[in-house]
Amino acid sequence: MIKRILGNSGLEVSALGLGCMGMSYAYGITPERNEMIKLIRNAVEQGITFFDTAEVYGPFINEELLGEALAPFKGEVVIATKFGFAPSKNDSSKWTDLDSRPEHIRAVCEASLKSLQVDAIDLFYQHRVDVNVPIEDVAGTVKDLIKEGKVKYFGMSEAGANTIRKAHAVQRVTALQSEYSLWTRDPEKDILPTLEELGIGFVPFSPLGRGFLTGKMNENTNFKSTDLRNTLPRFTPEALKSNQSFIDVLEKMAVTKNATTPQIALAWLLAQKPWIVPIPGTTKLSRLTENNGAVSITLSPQDLQEIEKSASQIHIIGERYPEANMKMTGR
Repeated sequence: MIKRILGNSGLEVSALGLGCMGMSYAYGITPERNEMIKLIRNAVEQGITFFDTAEVYGPFINEELLGEALAPFKGEVVIATKFGFAPSKNDSSKWTDLDSRPEHIRAVCEASLKSLQVDAIDLFYQHRVDVNVPIEDVAGTVKDLIKEGKVKYFGMSEAGANTIRKAHAVQRVTALQSEYSLWTRDPEKDILPTLEELGIGFVPFSPLGRGFLTGKMNENTNFKSTDLRNTLPRFTPEALKSNQSFIDVLEKMAVTKNATTPQIALAWLLAQKPWIVPIPGTTKLSRLTENNGAVSITLSPQDLQEIEKSASQIHIIGERYPEANMKMTGR
């Protein structure tokens, strides 16, 4: 597996990481735990060294899964986890409240160290910006944790450019994690130029559009009642039907490259910047292997221009999240 460095931080990881959320949370039926442990360990065998989780995935269950699966590979892999969510004051079963108070960050850090079975958290992201806590206090708390040897690198997720700058002035931000793919281009306007200027790496989550860019969905696709996508505007039957034009663009290029649709979607992301490291998630070994094949695909400037020309003519139907969730992004 080809390696990449996240910005100017010196943190080297595999060019593709593995998003592990769906192994415990969000997409309907939870896969069998032992099978996911096998999948994670197979990812290591295939050269993946970068794994993404969060306290809220489960909650706790996903971190514990990675802690067990990656215990034999301590020192060989990079595990990223996140703080910033807390149980809702109205319903403790729902982790929808934001909490980035320094004391909460410290409590999450201690819990994550235990769940992950590590002595230090490799990359500790603020999951969403908490407007009730100055970002300088958040960055300062993580800075202290780094000094104490409990955290190695600081990251942010779905933060706006100005907030990133403020945080970076206190403690170097190693990576920003936000949604980015051929059908989610929002970071290109302000975020990517800011990251390039400051030497911050970019970790796109949902690089395959939560499964849409695999080409396996249409307006007749049914999701389990507990599947997160039931709540997302882009996954209504009308939106799925209208947005199929993106699949046509990817399939056309896939034919010329003797590749698959998701491989082209990932290769397109990898071609945008050398400090971009997508983290596609999967619960299937065949998909893991397929995704990893994207690193071997080279898209020429002409290929990229062709994709850009076709994609620019498509009008996307549906927001990424419901309005309440969108208010937590880009702050």
